[in-house]
Amino acid sequence: MKRVLLAALLPTIFLLGGCSRPSASAASPAEGPKRVVVPTAQAVTKVVPAGFDATGAFAADEQSDIAPLVAGRVLSTPVNAGDFVRQGQVICELDHRDAQLRLDQARAQLAQAMAAMRQAESRIGHAGGTTKFDPNQMPEAAAARATYESAQALAKQAAADAARFGNLVSTGDVSKSTYEKYRTQQETAEAQANAARQQYEASLNAARQGWGGVENAQAAVDATRAMLAQAEKAVADTTIRAPFDGYITARPVAAGEYVALSNKIATIVKIGLLKLQLQTPEQLASQVKTGMAVNARVAAWPDRVFTGKVTAVNPSVDPSSRIFLVEAKFDNPKGELRPGMFATAKVMMPGGENGIFVPRAAVLRDKTTDSYQLFTVENGVARLKVVVTGDIDGDTIRILNGLTGSETVATGSLGELYDGAAVTARQ
Repeated sequence: MKRVLLAALLPTIFLLGGCSRPSASAASPAEGPKRVVVPTAQAVTKVVPAGFDATGAFAADEQSDIAPLVAGRVLSTPVNAGDFVRQGQVICELDHRDAQLRLDQARAQLAQAMAAMRQAESRIGHAGGTTKFDPNQMPEAAAARATYESAQALAKQAAADAARFGNLVSTGDVSKSTYEKYRTQQETAEAQANAARQQYEASLNAARQGWGGVENAQAAVDATRAMLAQAEKAVADTTIRAPFDGYITARPVAAGEYVALSNKIATIVKIGLLKLQLQTPEQLASQVKTGMAVNARVAAWPDRVFTGKVTAVNPSVDPSSRIFLVEAKFDNPKGELRPGMFATAKVMMPGGENGIFVPRAAVLRDKTTDSYQLFTVENGVARLKVVVTGDIDGDTIRILNGLTGSETVATGSLGELYDGAAVTARQ
């Protein structure tokens, strides 16, 4: 019985004896936490161009809400939102059948008016075209003028003969009956010349009246041409084209809809050149000038700096917010910037200021908080710092807030660090 009891107690005795021994794998309290070996660099302070920070939103340099010039039913809309279009490209087609019928009618009326004008010109013998009207050049008037000039010549000849024979009568060389004969011829010739003059004047009046008919016909042609131009414009207005190169941001109509003059067909924006309106404190009103460089950052391109220039300074200050607007323009050939993007910008001022720079490898971006962080090394311990970054200068980046300039920062093994981690600095 004693042997059975002793056999049952032996495993318990050995187990208790094992628990009382120290483990060979347990760490010695004197060893401390594991240290991370990290490369480090010293923050550098250097003189950089002076400036001030401002915020704003990008806007398109040009934006147009396109409306139709005529009302009608939409036949087709060959563009969609997001499409890039060239100036003159068709963005909407309206039903043009009625306009085309009016155009055909105007063309027929013009042909009829031109035929009437040619008939009026032929009545007076006018050649048309660019020839200036001269009633003496009209056939009937020209013939009457020739007859009148011939009658005038005969009357002058008869008057001369009568005068010569009148002198001979006074000397007794010819008889008085002979003189009377030439005197009668003179009177007859003068009467014929007078009749020819009246006929010539009547021909001139007829030519002028005929020319009046030509002028009326020409006026009818001009009026019909104006109607034709209006009809052509009405047909052209049914095709709506892009006013400039740009992107379609909205196209609220579709085929089959009826649109009025007040409806919007599409919205187009030009983004090859964008403007950034910056809200600026009134204290800087005397310092900001056109032509100053502007460096801007946007969330979509966190590692990019876009450069523009101040193009306009609003002369008035908002009395409630005490700010004024500064407008800068940015070339955007690749369309990386978009209208509506929020931007943080720095307007570069004359002169310089001290800036703190660290290697770009030292800075981490926390996507959760959308902030930038780095680790400083202080007495063998890593300290987490949240910083505000600025311009990039080669392999270094400026720290606008969070450092004093005397710190040593970790540039590697950042994934192994945390605030308070023990580190061994390696230059």
